[in-house]
Amino acid sequence: MAPKDPQKPRSNPSDAALFRFAVVSQVLSQVLSGQTTADAIADIAARNHMTPQGKSGRVSERTLYRWLAAYRQREIADLEPASRRRTTSSVVLSQFLLKFVREQKEIDISASLPEILRRARLEGLLGEHEEVDRSTVYRACVRMGVPVVRRKKAKVRDSRRFAQPHRMDMNLCDGKHFKAGIHRTKRVALYYLDDASRFGLNAVVGTAESTPLFLRGLYESIQHYGLASIYYQDHGTGFTSKDTQTVVAQLPAALVHGEVGYPEGRGKIEKFNQTALHAVLKGLDGRPDIDADCGALELRLRHWMREIYNHTPHESLPLTTTGEHMTPWQRFSQDPKPLRMPLDLADLRQRFVVELQRRVSADHIVQIDGTNYETPRGLAGTSVSIWRQVLDGTLQVLHPDGSGRLVRLQPVDLAANAQARRADPPQQPQEGHAIPAASAADRAYARDFRPVVGVDGGFSDPKPKEK
Repeated sequence: MAPKDPQKPRSNPSDAALFRFAVVSQVLSQVLSGQTTADAIADIAARNHMTPQGKSGRVSERTLYRWLAAYRQREIADLEPASRRRTTSSVVLSQFLLKFVREQKEIDISASLPEILRRARLEGLLGEHEEVDRSTVYRACVRMGVPVVRRKKAKVRDSRRFAQPHRMDMNLCDGKHFKAGIHRTKRVALYYLDDASRFGLNAVVGTAESTPLFLRGLYESIQHYGLASIYYQDHGTGFTSKDTQTVVAQLPAALVHGEVGYPEGRGKIEKFNQTALHAVLKGLDGRPDIDADCGALELRLRHWMREIYNHTPHESLPLTTTGEHMTPWQRFSQDPKPLRMPLDLADLRQRFVVELQRRVSADHIVQIDGTNYETPRGLAGTSVSIWRQVLDGTLQVLHPDGSGRLVRLQPVDLAANAQARRADPPQQPQEGHAIPAASAADRAYARDFRPVVGVDGGFSDPKPKEK
């Protein structure tokens, strides 16, 4: 992990770049599992992916090779799409043919493009020997927003169980909801598990599966055990947010979300959740001696994970010389792969900073997550970059004086602003500014209204009359 300048602005990846990063992460995870790059790309190209627009589609192998090469060169920066003008018409096809295709799709939406082209030929819109590429017609339909229906094929999926060979090749994370205390307060626990050794890395407790909760647990696990190559999660709101994808891309590491309806991919973490439920979580419900505070529950779950679970023989791990299965701690500690520890905590915290773009109002206010923050004077009416530390939620912005220092933003105090004195305008000319020259009106006044008393304090002698 190379050190980064804390004053350097962070990248603000677009939704399209984050989607491409998610697809590339799947390819990298397959390669780290032992597949060749060609086989991994062929496997990922055969899957359907959910685009940022909420549509399901596939990515060609040629595009995957291009995205992978761009990511390896400059990580997520080169995954940004090139801006280009889009047209809703066509410079190749005639307007009469486009109108006919649009009308036929409205009448018969299931009609294929070759069938519509045959109808156009019979109507005289195409010559007998005039050739029209149906791919050109397809792209024109997409630009015009005309629905293009494809026949659904049977879903063929290569479902198989997997296991990484070494520690910190892949980390699994999932949440488990439970109730605690005499009032049966609802809580959720996020567990972080190593895939190869089943070693419990960390556990955090919150009121809901949120992005700050997950990133806090991720930061603590990296701080103690280093960085993993792949982070495998489900489609929870805290795992699929833009902040989560941005932070994992800045570590850098690959982020993979398990396929919906594929329990084999999350079988290990689901089995761990069942173990935790029967061993500790079920016994917290309704007990009057249990403190329902998140910090107190977090201490209990971490103690069970580190002192009991990690030192209990696991049936999925190899046998030892005594004939018993290895414990997760034995498997994790005996792995020859070195841990990827961060350079220092300051560098690690900087990788948990994301950039926001906001426009400052005329009264120096920016709104973030429904809260108004007051910015330094001099930024009104401008677009600024705001850096948010996702671990503690602090916000910083560059000071407009050009010194390059970061200023922490605070929520606006309306009551204090109502009683505070306003700044007085400067009464004296600023240093370096020349005093304006006397105007013609000033010169005429000085000529017509001379002082009665001279410089010496006495009356001046009247001017003698000329003879």
